[in-house]
Amino acid sequence: MPNRLADATSPYLLQHADNPVDWWPWGPEAFEEARRRGVPVLLSVGYAACHWCHVMAHESFEDEAVAEYANAHYVAVKVDREERPDVDAVYMEAVQAATGQGGWPMTVFLTPDKEPFYFGTYFPPEARHGMPGFRQVLEGVTAAWRDRREEVGEVAARIRAELAERASVYGAAAHHPPADADLHQALVGLSRSFDDRSGGFGGAPKFPPSMVVEFLLRHHARTGSEAALEMAGRTCEAMARGGINDQLGGGFARYAVDARWVVPHFEKMLYDNALLLRTYLHLWRATGSGQARRTALATADFLLRELRTPEGAFASALDADSPDPATGKSTEGAYYAWTPEQLTAVLGPEDGALAVELFEVTGTFEHGSSVLQLLRDPADPEAFERIRTRLLAARAERPAPARDDKVVAAWNGLAIAALAETGALLDRPDLVEAAERAADLLLAVHLTPEGRLLRTSRDGRPGTNAGVLEDYADTAEGFLALYAVTGESSWLDLAGGLLDTVLAHFLDEASGALYDTADDAEELIRRPQDPTDNATPAGWTAAAGALLGYAAYTGSERHRTAAERALGIVGALAAKAPRFIGWGLAVAEALLDGPREVAVVGPAGDPATAALHRTALLGTAPGAVVAVGEAGTADVPLLADRPLLGGRPAAYVCRHFTCDTPTADAGELADRLGARVTD
Repeated sequence: MPNRLADATSPYLLQHADNPVDWWPWGPEAFEEARRRGVPVLLSVGYAACHWCHVMAHESFEDEAVAEYANAHYVAVKVDREERPDVDAVYMEAVQAATGQGGWPMTVFLTPDKEPFYFGTYFPPEARHGMPGFRQVLEGVTAAWRDRREEVGEVAARIRAELAERASVYGAAAHHPPADADLHQALVGLSRSFDDRSGGFGGAPKFPPSMVVEFLLRHHARTGSEAALEMAGRTCEAMARGGINDQLGGGFARYAVDARWVVPHFEKMLYDNALLLRTYLHLWRATGSGQARRTALATADFLLRELRTPEGAFASALDADSPDPATGKSTEGAYYAWTPEQLTAVLGPEDGALAVELFEVTGTFEHGSSVLQLLRDPADPEAFERIRTRLLAARAERPAPARDDKVVAAWNGLAIAALAETGALLDRPDLVEAAERAADLLLAVHLTPEGRLLRTSRDGRPGTNAGVLEDYADTAEGFLALYAVTGESSWLDLAGGLLDTVLAHFLDEASGALYDTADDAEELIRRPQDPTDNATPAGWTAAAGALLGYAAYTGSERHRTAAERALGIVGALAAKAPRFIGWGLAVAEALLDGPREVAVVGPAGDPATAALHRTALLGTAPGAVVAVGEAGTADVPLLADRPLLGGRPAAYVCRHFTCDTPTADAGELADRLGARVTD
């Protein structure tokens, strides 16, 4: 019989709707029930594409005896971390503070007042490898709750106080805005952790450092630093050639378990691929790299082919696991790995042997199969494309990984920005159309009549969870990118509305800091606030970037001042933790460069207008904004009072609305903006 999760919109929660564990969704009713019964809350947090979440579910949550014990002694609450990043952030901080590590599934025991007192991540069914068994943990916590309640209360109170003290660091008086010296120190710090052999930063496991690479590209554009460009280029090339990149169908896995990008953790996330699409596009824009261009297009095609929903937005993820065609057992990576024999069966002896050599199929895994790599460019591109196409078609016959098809506003905002820019710069109008359709879905389903964002939807049905800071910031970023590409001023207006909500409900006026949740959101044991990047840009610095861009279009001192104050945290963290403040560093580069404001005026159908517009979009000036429209356009301040030049379309390059001499020559504009001339 289904439990209380049966009506959820989250695919992750629905995966647990038939568990014998009597799960409750997060909400006041669950904690009221715990208080009424006098029992603690068992909080389990995960997400649909999480491999170890599936493992723990099969081992423990589907076990009748474990469920019977949990139901008798706890109120069990299941949370999708992607739906409730605020809940996840607060308790993950507690887990990491108490244990020194974190991950999912996250297992936390709470008082009925939501205070945590015992923590963990994955627990096996029986004790092994130094980890207690889950049943053993349940029994131990039950005994502590029954026999040492006062001690439990003291632990919970101490943890709550520690979390409040940690939070106060970010709410303190504003730090100085980032200066050139801060960004140079960040570059020095990154160079110390750069992997000279394989690209990226640090050792295994390795996550795609999208936000850091964006900083490096912007730093190179502003300062000419060859070291920055080399680290960015080598990292992107190594990822593109490695097993983390799907060499057949495009799209990147979540991370590599090794330091050389060979063996991925196979789940594919929308946010990773949206960020990496923009990263490779910007690398191509800076260098003309053919590999970067191919990788960007392959990633964009993956998004459209495998993550686009029928409603036109983008699903959250593809699972890591899928049924092995030979055994039927669900196995991580079964969809993507190949043996030499499988390649030969699809391609025949000659092309099969070529594929084995091209893709480094030498037995990565114990059972003799390999993830595909492409460590060198194929000598015969036509033969490679023939092989790739046939293998992709054959792979499509395998049982596919499950898809988490909920739509997350923030991640769709990232995808909208990346697809809009890619479509405009690589002559793919279908990508711009896909970006517009996804944006339309956010407007129709996620934006309330009061102008507030809902975080998630599924099948065109809105969820109930309020948007968090990253939802507003990344959606605004997507709308600003759509405006730059299309010239439709409604996107600029919509971005402004979202950013006004940020200033009204997420900003600490006293310090300039930003909170991850609105001032009228559900009250947790503390209000989450984190300026550092995780898998996505921090909401704090993403909002600073969108505020800065909007101010560049409109001349709004209010928005620019808010951006500058928010970026003060970058000055404090640039030298200490550059790998974890990458997007803040990238936005700081834009601040130091101006950012440049480019106004292109001319008739919409004039080829000269189009040439100037394209050149402006190709510019590498950090965080530059581009406005295009008819001369005398009044509804976009950057375009107002910008006349044609001798009757011809013209471009104005400005900082703080003070402009250089206008030009009608696309080549001259390219020189001013660091744009390469392309066909």
